[in-house]
Amino acid sequence: MADDFQRLLVTRDTLPAVLSLNVQAAMGPVREPERSQFVLLMRHFLERFFNHETASADGDGKTLLVQLAFAAGLPGFMVALYLFPVYHPFPGWPPGSTADGPPPYWVQLNHHFFFVLYSFVVLGLITVFEWDLFFPDQLDVFVLGTLPLAQRRVFFGRAAAIGIFIVGFLFDANFLAPLVLPSSTEPPHIAGFLAGHLAAVAASGLFAAAFIVALQSTLLAMLGERFFRKFSLGLQGAAVTLLVMLLLLFPVLSGVTPALLESHNGALLWFPPFWFLGMYQTLLDGSSALPIFRELSGMGCTALLAMAAMGVVAYPLAYIRRVNFLLEGAPPRSRRNGLIMPFNRLLHAGMVRGPIRRAVFHFINQTLFRVPRYRIYLVLYGGVGLSVLIVTVLRLTVSNGQLHAEASADGIRVAVGIVAFWVTTGLRTAFVSSGNQRGNWIFRSTHGKPAHFIAAIDELVAAKLWVLLCGMTITEGAVGALRLVAPAELLGLQSTAAQLLVGAGICVILSDAFFANVMMVPFTGEAAGEKPNIAFTLLKFFTFFPAVTSASLFSERWIEKSWQHFGVAAIVVVVAHLWFRHRHREQVRIHSAQAELEEGEDDFPMRLGLRY
Repeated sequence: MADDFQRLLVTRDTLPAVLSLNVQAAMGPVREPERSQFVLLMRHFLERFFNHETASADGDGKTLLVQLAFAAGLPGFMVALYLFPVYHPFPGWPPGSTADGPPPYWVQLNHHFFFVLYSFVVLGLITVFEWDLFFPDQLDVFVLGTLPLAQRRVFFGRAAAIGIFIVGFLFDANFLAPLVLPSSTEPPHIAGFLAGHLAAVAASGLFAAAFIVALQSTLLAMLGERFFRKFSLGLQGAAVTLLVMLLLLFPVLSGVTPALLESHNGALLWFPPFWFLGMYQTLLDGSSALPIFRELSGMGCTALLAMAAMGVVAYPLAYIRRVNFLLEGAPPRSRRNGLIMPFNRLLHAGMVRGPIRRAVFHFINQTLFRVPRYRIYLVLYGGVGLSVLIVTVLRLTVSNGQLHAEASADGIRVAVGIVAFWVTTGLRTAFVSSGNQRGNWIFRSTHGKPAHFIAAIDELVAAKLWVLLCGMTITEGAVGALRLVAPAELLGLQSTAAQLLVGAGICVILSDAFFANVMMVPFTGEAAGEKPNIAFTLLKFFTFFPAVTSASLFSERWIEKSWQHFGVAAIVVVVAHLWFRHRHREQVRIHSAQAELEEGEDDFPMRLGLRY
């Protein structure tokens, strides 16, 4: 009793910075809370959603994802703040403005539509990003399978972790905006406004997450793991493309939404965010809501329940098939592809002649699509690039209640730079990423670290050549595909030649510039000592991406004027490539002249130019 009374006196608020031995003894031993197996399993799976090589190769994915979670709430919060001057206009500002009072009804509806669409996109993207972690892998099966754990408890622990993860990100993405929206918009009925907003954004986000989980589970349950893997990467990329494209198309959608709603266009019934916009307006307006909103709201509720039911039914079946596949193992299959053998012979006879270049070139081929971390890089960069491409090229209009789409000539000109930039950037991110050190030992034991000059040049040239071939193939293929929708002014010989030259030139210059300071074989880099700064990374994208796209647009217009301009542009590309090549060789020479490091030795003195 005396010990208990003393513990009450020693509270958290009165604890000094340094505790004496008597005080520590009076507090008693630190007791960890008792948790059941289910809670421990749930916490374990939830931890793996954050600390996994897909999120971070150095095991610090939790910090990155927590930053992204809070960053996800900022756009809605900032939009809610910027709505204040829209609903509270200053007389005569901006000059010539006659706005007085809140904006018209359809403008307010577009504001509501943004929050619904944003929740839909964010929850869809985070679900796609964690796609591979919703089902067990070999580590789960062969480690947890040996413990005295009921498989049913393991299954429900993972399912509970998935639910907590999705609900947590749903809260992070939407909890800031409702704090300021009532003050910014001053709705006549705050209770109805908050009810409509919270219900709509929650239902929209949950539907996006449930749809992706149900789709993945259904395909995996029906086709099995082996066939599902063949197109899962493309399915992830298509999902990222569609979701990012919807967000980027919001300014266009907000312009056509009133016309579509007033004309009762059939496209509304096939676009899920409109369902939850109808839920928003139904709860906000009550009995005065338009009939189309009640219809859309009913479809949204039905679709959400249907997706949840489909996920509940399909997920256990897919879970069982995944576990059985991991226990039985994948059947052996041949690694040789007869379709690419002639292409390999052509490369060996031409650009990839030396044994070192061939080794690095095929090492990239064998590694890039096998490691989940690199696959998710390809999905994210490819999806974002394709969505930006579609938004840039596509022009939507509504005429006589019908939705029409056409291609923009300048959008197609800019598309060349967009494709080249995102392909090159995505490959560079994958190449310099740490997380797969299995191939590092062979290059280090063969050529040393750093490698001698000749070997280092061959290794790095092979990597740049791989990026260049991939970038040029995809970029020139995009030029050919866009000709199917291009206007007549871009179908001429000179315009086509300008697009091909600009595409090839941008690929050459970007591969030279982005790999100018890369001094390692792809995928063999070590984790950086400093954590990457997300703000600085985004700043680099916002700086270089507009420059590349602007160069693509203006250079194509300039080259289309005469064939002399075509020749001058080709010479500029060649000169720029030779200059980058010379600088790169000098940097490789300096890097190769450094003293060879022992295993685990710090290279910090080498970066200072010191010797010891």
